[in-house]
Amino acid sequence: MTALDKTALVLVILGALNWLLVGLARMDVVAMLFGGAETMISRIIYTIIGLAGLWAITILVRPEIGAK
Repeated sequence: MTALDKTALVLVILGALNWLLVGLARMDVVAMLFGGAETMISRIIYTIIGLAGLWAITILVRPEIGAK
């Protein structure tokens, strides 16, 4: 697993935890920390996390090298 893979997985996990808090407590941590969901920095963070999710799909479907 490459450093990019690990970084993507960490971002996906953080995004999932944020959505968990949105669902359970109506608390969007990204929006709270960066001045609202519509600010440019929040939108950039949401985009980066979304791109990490897309990258994580490649981790799921890629064949393991040396797997038996």
